[in-house]
Amino acid sequence: MSVDTTTMIAAALGLGAGVGLLLIVAAWRRVAAVPPPSRPPVLLRAAREQAGSQRVLLRLAVAVGVGALTGAATGWVVGAVLAAAGAWFLPRLVGPDRAHARRVARIEAIASWTEMLRDVLSAAAGLEQAILATAPLAPAAIRGEVTTLTARLESGQRLAPALRALARELDDPTADLVLAALVLAAEHQARQLGDLLGSLATTAREQAAMRMRVETGRARTRTSVRVIAATTLAFAAGVVLFNRAYLDVYNTATGQLVLLLIGALFAAGFAWLARIATGGRQPRVLILDSPAAVGARDGGGGPS
Repeated sequence: MSVDTTTMIAAALGLGAGVGLLLIVAAWRRVAAVPPPSRPPVLLRAAREQAGSQRVLLRLAVAVGVGALTGAATGWVVGAVLAAAGAWFLPRLVGPDRAHARRVARIEAIASWTEMLRDVLSAAAGLEQAILATAPLAPAAIRGEVTTLTARLESGQRLAPALRALARELDDPTADLVLAALVLAAEHQARQLGDLLGSLATTAREQAAMRMRVETGRARTRTSVRVIAATTLAFAAGVVLFNRAYLDVYNTATGQLVLLLIGALFAAGFAWLARIATGGRQPRVLILDSPAAVGARDGGGGPS
C-alpha cells in the first residue's frame, strides 16, 4: 500500500470520526428539549447552562474533527493543533458579534420592563406588586432573572436585597441605574418613581441606539477582518492541496517548530484583529451590594 493511499485512508477515518462526533452531539441537543415556562427558575437556569455546555461540546467536536483530518492529510502534528485551534477560535472572529447583540437586547429589555413598571405604578400599585405583575410579561432577554426575583419575593425575601441580587445577575450598567432607583424606593419610599422610571427607560433606549450606531461603524472593520482571514486560510489550504512539494521543508522536526512559530504569529494577528472588530463591554458604574455584603465578599469585617 502506497503512502498516498495510506494518507487518504487516514484522512477518511479522521473525517468519519469528526462527523460521528457531530452526529452524537446533534442528537444529544435534539433530545434536550427547551424547558417550558412553568419550570422553576433554578431549573430554567440549569437548562440554560446545559445548553451552553452542549454548544461548547459541539464546537469541541468540530475542532477535533478538523484537527484529525488536517493531521491525517498532512502528517503534521503542529498542523493538526493549529487547524483545531482555528476551528475553535475563528468562528468568533469571522462571525457576528453575538455578545454585543445580547448586550443590546438586554438593554432594550431593561427599558421595556422599566416602562411596564412605570405603567403599573401609575395605577396606584405598590412596587413589589408591580414587579410581581410584570414578571410574566418581562422581555425574553431578562425574563429568567426577573422570574428569579419574583421567586425570591414570594419566598419571603425583602425587596431591597432581592433587587441587589438581581443587579448582580444582570451585571449591566443600565440595569444598575434602574435598580438603584428601585432600591431607593424600596428603602426610603421615593416619590415620583413613575416619572423617574420613565426617564430611565428613555435613557436605556438611547444607550441601545448609541450602541447600534457604534456597531454599524464597526461593520466595515469586521468585513475587512473576514476578508483577511478568508484569504489567509484559502491560500494556506491551496498550497497544501496543490503544491505539497513546496511544504516538504516542514516535514522535519525543525520545520514543525518553524510552523508552530508561524502559527503563533498568525494567531496573535487574528487576536489583534478580533480585538479591533469586537465591541467592548461597558464597566459597571454602580455596585448595589449592601455594605455588609461588600465586606463579606472582600473578606473584611465591620468594626469590633
